[in-house]
Amino acid sequence: MDQATTGDGRVAIVTGAAGTIGTAMCERFVRDGIRVVVADVTIEPARALAHRLDPSGGRALAVAVDVTDYARVESMVDGALAWAGRIDILVNNAGISEGHVPSWEMPLDAWRRTIDVDLTGVFHGCRAVLPSMLERGWGRIVNISSIAGKEGKNNPAAYAAAKAGVIGLTKSVAFEVAARGILVNAITPGSIWTPAWAALGDERREEVRSRHPIGRFGQAEEVAALVAWLSSEECSFSTGAVFDISGGRAGH
Repeated sequence: MDQATTGDGRVAIVTGAAGTIGTAMCERFVRDGIRVVVADVTIEPARALAHRLDPSGGRALAVAVDVTDYARVESMVDGALAWAGRIDILVNNAGISEGHVPSWEMPLDAWRRTIDVDLTGVFHGCRAVLPSMLERGWGRIVNISSIAGKEGKNNPAAYAAAKAGVIGLTKSVAFEVAARGILVNAITPGSIWTPAWAALGDERREEVRSRHPIGRFGQAEEVAALVAWLSSEECSFSTGAVFDISGGRAGH
């Protein structure tokens, strides 16, 4: 059985990698000695990030992927295997939030697209990487859900439904592979600071901040730290679990 034992040599795929949180994950992986596939729907930001992480191209590879298209997800996995010969870690981070209106007013296209990206995209990633992980007998999958998947309120119905679905999918897949060396977990971030929050007015930002008992927004680096642990050998007895990172916001 080919188990990963050190950071050196391991390979991670991060989807939605060019965003604030995805960037922090990629930076953390490279700092920990893990090669990373920087996967994003838009290739130019992914290339810029990969070049900044490692101009030589040896530790970071940019790949364009639309997670709603399974053929393109398969191509991403094939490209990662051709580049590095293995995939040890997958972080299903790509996500969107559309249709910020009551459910009875939500455009059907916004519902379908949100479910396609936020839930079906996670399934596509898991389905595509698992054969390689199963063959090697080792793997870590981290699915990025949201506090919205637990509490629903203050979020569009499509987003809350998709993120709740990610939790259920995580538990199901984790059960299927638990005895085969692969751990599958989800995390549920609260409001994590990104430049988008700066565009909101002070009153709106304060309302969002106040939802978190710890009294502030989360930082992308804090999410990356949790993902790093869940992707490591130190995480060895947790699977099918949901890890809250919401500043105490979660009520359950």
